[in-house]
Amino acid sequence: MTKTRNVVFLFDVDNTLIDNDRVQAHLSEHLEQTYGTAARDRYWEIFEHLRSELGYADYLGALERYRTEDLHRPEVLRMSSWLVDYPFADRLYPRALDAVKHVQQWGTVVILSDGDAVFQPRKVERSGLWHAFENRVLIYIHKEQELDDVRRLYPADHYVLIDDKLRILSAVKKFWGESVTTVFPKQGHYALDSKALAEYPPADIELANIGDLLNYDLSAFLQKN
Repeated sequence: MTKTRNVVFLFDVDNTLIDNDRVQAHLSEHLEQTYGTAARDRYWEIFEHLRSELGYADYLGALERYRTEDLHRPEVLRMSSWLVDYPFADRLYPRALDAVKHVQQWGTVVILSDGDAVFQPRKVERSGLWHAFENRVLIYIHKEQELDDVRRLYPADHYVLIDDKLRILSAVKKFWGESVTTVFPKQGHYALDSKALAEYPPADIELANIGDLLNYDLSAFLQKN
């Protein structure tokens, strides 16, 4: 008798389940309309500098640093409410939750994301993903460096990683080898980065969008391994 394999499906969040590029565009529009072009541009300068420094996107941290530069402009304090209360459920990609439910019939589904300890969990909660994944949420600083911890928390015979960044997919494939199938939904700006596309090997499976996951059955994720 063939043993049934224990499979864990690991889902990224930003530009995999949530259209984060659209969130950023909306934030830029809000900053410009409410605080002006200079404030908008300065916020994103700080944001990018902080991302280089920390290794992950820190929206609230960037806001805190911006505030120290504009301390005598009290309306700036309202920026945090806009971010914290953002309707992330409205930014889920079409059929994203259906895709999660689809693969859940074959194994455990887990969020595997990078981010800060406040805003990223809030995003997962506000979007409804925390509930959809039944509290199985992992958020690291550099998730590709925490794979031993992922395996400790969610041991499996095989993993399927769904992520919009070829860099991450390649790093995880290098570490886990044939015990992982990498899936690349070509969504968001990273998926269109010609330099990254040329630098890293292709994923095991490419999707035009996350909803296309509904077209696959379990054998598709295991046949290459």
